[in-house]
Amino acid sequence: MREHGGTGSGGRRGQAERDAITVEIGYALCSAAFAAAVVFGAVAGPALLFALPGAVETVLVRGGGLLAGVLFAVRTVSVLVRFRRAAQPSQPGRTSPDS
Repeated sequence: MREHGGTGSGGRRGQAERDAITVEIGYALCSAAFAAAVVFGAVAGPALLFALPGAVETVLVRGGGLLAGVLFAVRTVSVLVRFRRAAQPSQPGRTSPDS
């Protein structure tokens, strides 16, 4: 008979596991937004603070926005992938790789 307690075979998730996933998603989004804001500020900041030629200002602002968007996506995915790997034991029936 098939068990429904674990997630390994498509069973239902417990409340604690759903809460952990929710917290991890929130952390991934917040840390990615912070990192993206820092990168945008570092790249586009000079264009926003100083009077630069129009082309330079446009390149810095658009480049900062592009880098911030890419960083946001990469950071979010990397945090969630790392969480998924950490949640699954390397060998069935074992709780950690060194056990």
